[in-house]
Amino acid sequence: MPNLQNIRVACIATDGFEEAELTEPVKALTEAGAQVDVVAPKSGSIQGFKHHDKSNTVPVDRTLDQATPDQYDAVLLPGGALNADAIRMEQKLQSFLKMFQQQGKPIAAICHAPWELVSAGLTKGRTLTSYHTIQDDIRNAGANWVDREVVVDGNWVTSRQPTDIPAFNREIITLFSKVPATSGR
Repeated sequence: MPNLQNIRVACIATDGFEEAELTEPVKALTEAGAQVDVVAPKSGSIQGFKHHDKSNTVPVDRTLDQATPDQYDAVLLPGGALNADAIRMEQKLQSFLKMFQQQGKPIAAICHAPWELVSAGLTKGRTLTSYHTIQDDIRNAGANWVDREVVVDGNWVTSRQPTDIPAFNREIITLFSKVPATSGR
């Protein structure tokens, strides 16, 4: 398994995230040696869901006001329709993602999280996957949507849903391991 010892990852989410799509990738990244911060629009904790039902909360390490792209080497965007639909309109998130893309840093998004990439204006010309219900949004934003468990396109990894998490984790660890740790600590 690749070593992510000096890699710092921003896991950006808000209330309504799909629990497995945050906790399982964070666990895999941490076990590979990465430092992962949960970043949210508010401090305290954020509410997870298992599809339609509330599940556990997760503590927030930093707010979007406190986090800057230069502090991180990679970004993880967990899904959950409520999460992605709410956070996609946050200007600070859009700016964060645009800066990440400009710097060519890796971005991983699963399920509904590609909505965030659409709202940041980053999907045109890209090939990605997502939860099937947002494929029209992705296509209408100029991207090539494909129905595969995981898609790697340059510095992006995207995946469809919780059942695809093993493939998603494998590819994010592989992609994140190729990036030299350059973020400020």
